[in-house]
Amino acid sequence: MADEQFREHLLKSLGGEWPEPCLLNVQHRETIKKEGFRIESVFYDAEPGDAIPALLLVPDCATDDNPAPAICVWHQHAGQWHLGKGEPAGLTGNPMHHTGAALAREGYVVLCPDALCFEERQDSTGKLKGGNYERFEFLRYVVEGKCMAWKNILDMRRAVDFLQSRPEVFAQKIGCYGHSMGSTHTWLVGPWEPRLKCLVGNCCLPTYKAMHQEHMLHCFPNFVPGIFPEHDTPDIAGLIAPRALHLNLGELDGGSPIDEARRGVEVIAKAYEESGAAIGFSHYIEEDSGHILSEEMWSRTKKCFSRHLL
Repeated sequence: MADEQFREHLLKSLGGEWPEPCLLNVQHRETIKKEGFRIESVFYDAEPGDAIPALLLVPDCATDDNPAPAICVWHQHAGQWHLGKGEPAGLTGNPMHHTGAALAREGYVVLCPDALCFEERQDSTGKLKGGNYERFEFLRYVVEGKCMAWKNILDMRRAVDFLQSRPEVFAQKIGCYGHSMGSTHTWLVGPWEPRLKCLVGNCCLPTYKAMHQEHMLHCFPNFVPGIFPEHDTPDIAGLIAPRALHLNLGELDGGSPIDEARRGVEVIAKAYEESGAAIGFSHYIEEDSGHILSEEMWSRTKKCFSRHLL
């Protein structure tokens, strides 16, 4: 199946075309001053009646007259539904993953939104908690002929809409980064969002073959029905070509069994070679490391953004 045929098949498997963008309907809540940047707490609409809570980190150097490149940071899962945007924004959670704040200090405008079912996007009725609400939402989309990944992609595309609406953002220089589930979100949205010029994923490239072999229960965005066994998750990532993509992996990361992940990297590299953009894809597998963001992984992440966005 050629790339375009697979793309069409993938879109149907996800749930079909996304709706026409509605008005962003941006609402501001508060501004928090940090050293070198400010954090604006905002809402913007993904769909009518579905407002996404997000934190926008604006470095002091970014102004209307001096716009800066921007990066969307997709947060991790980790079974911590009470955490979302606040962790990469540096307000809570594990300091290892205060990546949005670190990028803001590097001079990027950074957007950290909540994914569905996390932090402020949990069950508003209070009937379902944590993983039960995530399971409910996943199954609700299945009943509608879609999957959770479809909704995640829609929401991420709206994040790019929001960034492009900001005068402090250099609209032609937008990238994204994610760890764990955020990495899955990165290679999920990449094929459908050409405005993302540089994408970096850290520690998440599980294949269906590996998940089936290991009897793995992974986070719901990984599951796109109807593409396996003809295709697998690396084929999705390969559709990002020729735009820049970098993936970090830990050799001992149980969430991405390394033998299959190595084969997945080869699939992606081949897709980039066939698109005439072999240098657009890079990866790093860290020996004796697990599901972490190491200093070397972070260094390579920053170098990739510097090379393609600055």
